[in-house]
Amino acid sequence: MFTLDPAIDLIQTGKKNFVNTVFAHNSTIADALNGFVDAQTEYTKRAMKAGTDSATQIASEATKLTQDALKFNYWKAAEDAMKSFNVKK
Repeated sequence: MFTLDPAIDLIQTGKKNFVNTVFAHNSTIADALNGFVDAQTEYTKRAMKAGTDSATQIASEATKLTQDALKFNYWKAAEDAMKSFNVKK
């Protein structure tokens, strides 16, 4: 299945490299910012998984509804409806 985890990791690794480059002289600030980036990574991955799972379930249910609609005998329903309008003499 398609997943965005590698793209998320790529972006977040770039952020960490930037933090480590800019704040190389102060490890306390770098550690705090890297912790924030780690939290962003975890949140983003969970949000993408929840979105993907929801979309998959919605698509599955839509497919089931479509298949059920195709199983319905529309010709018979139309004939039954027309029979109800026939006038009996």
